[in-house]
Amino acid sequence: MPSHKPSLLILGTRGIPASHGGFETFAEKLALFLVKRGWHVAVYCQDEVEAVTERFRTTTWQGVELIHVAVSTSGPRATLDFDWHCVRDAARRGGVSLVLGYNGAVFLPYLRFSGAKIITNMDGIEWKRPKWSMAVRAWFWTNEWIAAWASHRLVADHPAIADHVATRRPRSAIATIPYGGDPISAAPTGLIEVMGLKPGRYMTSIARIEPDNNILTMVDAFSRKVRGMRLVVLGTLSDSNPYHRAVREAASDEVLFPGAIYESETIRSLRFHARAYLHGHTVGGTNPSLVEALWAGNAVIAHDNPFNRGTAGEEQFYFADADACERHIETLIADDGAARRAGVASLARAADRFEWSEILKQYEAEAMALGGFAAPAGQESKHAGTSSAHLPPAPMPMAVGGQSRDRAS
Repeated sequence: MPSHKPSLLILGTRGIPASHGGFETFAEKLALFLVKRGWHVAVYCQDEVEAVTERFRTTTWQGVELIHVAVSTSGPRATLDFDWHCVRDAARRGGVSLVLGYNGAVFLPYLRFSGAKIITNMDGIEWKRPKWSMAVRAWFWTNEWIAAWASHRLVADHPAIADHVATRRPRSAIATIPYGGDPISAAPTGLIEVMGLKPGRYMTSIARIEPDNNILTMVDAFSRKVRGMRLVVLGTLSDSNPYHRAVREAASDEVLFPGAIYESETIRSLRFHARAYLHGHTVGGTNPSLVEALWAGNAVIAHDNPFNRGTAGEEQFYFADADACERHIETLIADDGAARRAGVASLARAADRFEWSEILKQYEAEAMALGGFAAPAGQESKHAGTSSAHLPPAPMPMAVGGQSRDRAS
């Protein structure tokens, strides 16, 4: 890596340009931001191939070095293979490594002992998700501990996550930096009209259709009577999945299942013209989909837990069961003023807490401090005090365990 520039390696995503999820979007945002500010940034990208003939190859995209890592395996094995080869290459390069999630935490002691400086975003509390078997949850739990102690600095994207991580490492090793989003000031109506939707006459749910995301609860609450409005539930449904079948069976004719939509302009239009956003997540920190709903100015009906309240604020609507969810749906359908006030509060919350430029500056400050780079003059963040003070990193125990998790949200 060039020695005359501050340098950062980004591990833990499938790569950029972003096309998979929240971490990929963040990696793209951060990489482009830092390159414009004079950094050398390299992002590891997973290439799935039939047979590996060349393990590593390098390209450049908008000034970012893309390190393509070929893997010929599939499923969880492919993720582990990819993570191992990324760590092996990063150890050779040295410098500061930003690891997004703890999927490959089993390999982080190797990276640390190579002399690399490590910042790990601890993501959500994956081992608490009920969809996993006990063996898989034990694997995740162990890897969370490895990441906590093999990393020099830990990033929590939500105060509740920081509280949890503080049970693993002292707070002096933890920075609290949220996820960001982009404002949506306008969006075409044509993209929703082809789906039979009218602006302001539908609500949305954008999430994986899983029990811990409460999709069945929200669909049941909406479907109890005729609403004169639609509920659009994005996400893949499979008839072989019992939970998915239950969601379909609970849905009234006013519920629309368009499948998983990845086209960004369609998603922006769906968000911007929705009357409200329904968010049932129970596990995680600052959820990207919820942040994007705030930036779209949506009124929010969310499952009542510290993660969602800490993200959306007290001006929104929270439910613990289907009855409460139904009451909030009825309120936002009947009361234009309530919907408008909640939407205004969403935008204010987003602008105050989830602005990308400020969030990226906080990550830059973390990497600058850990790598011993000189901070650019006049580039302080207005939220610079959010991160914990930089104290000498705690020593890494010699005995650590192992894990990997999928990158689902």
